[in-house]
Amino acid sequence: MNIHALAAGPRHSLGLRIDGSVASAGAGAAGECRTVDWAEVVAVAAGNVHAAPNTGRSHSVGLLAGGTVTAVGWNGNGQCDVAEWREITAVAAGWRRTLALRGDGTVVAAGRRDEGACDVGSWRQIVALACGDWHSVGVRRDGTVVASGNERRGQCRLQAWRDVVAVAAGSVHTVALTTTGTVLAAGSKSAGACEVDQWADVVAVAAGSHHTVAVTSSGRAMAVGNNDAGQCDVSTWREIVEVAAGANHTLGLRADGYVLATGSNEHGQSDVSGWTAIGHPA
Repeated sequence: MNIHALAAGPRHSLGLRIDGSVASAGAGAAGECRTVDWAEVVAVAAGNVHAAPNTGRSHSVGLLAGGTVTAVGWNGNGQCDVAEWREITAVAAGWRRTLALRGDGTVVAAGRRDEGACDVGSWRQIVALACGDWHSVGVRRDGTVVASGNERRGQCRLQAWRDVVAVAAGSVHTVALTTTGTVLAAGSKSAGACEVDQWADVVAVAAGSHHTVAVTSSGRAMAVGNNDAGQCDVSTWREIVEVAAGANHTLGLRADGYVLATGSNEHGQSDVSGWTAIGHPA
């Protein structure tokens, strides 16, 4: 289930407070940080994309307590046209698109359809979602996985996966958490983001553009992949309960409601030290 209190876009970050409001940091030229008026939010998502010069705009999505959805930011492909959605239980956001899980296990999509990442109308019995740059992933109730969109690097070749409970998607890779606490990976191997074979006792995963982050049962964080901006420098983090990964930065939520950040801060996306009371509303 995509009930996330943290979200990281290419150049911005979101944090869900326990009172249902949402903190934001980073670049907001497209309005993606205009969350000050949000209330009764129960989960957040950020439209992530690789941080190329021509991909600066993003959007932010909030799942509301009543099962409706709100979105702000770049809407060039209709990815923020979510006001009519109802009975939603989870949300995910990628490049130019938004996905939402209905209570009946079906999925709705808004946004760019060119690469096929919004072709989710036939999906059934879905319990969790993830969006990458050009692909979308869903976990079925039986622990198998379905994907749609661009699969040129093998990021959608997930048919053999079993016992999956959560997924995350980067630019050209996909990772999954299994019932045994191990992590599966598919897609581009060039940046090392799929080097997760030795991970164990994992309870949560996140995928940035070209890096992968995990939380262990002891509250430690691990990361592999591109570390050009220091986005994988999480080995000293402790008491972590959730992570989020952007294009070149990583966020970690501590059990006490404070948020840690590492990696790029070129646009202020890692300026989260003043955030407090981040977590899931009661």
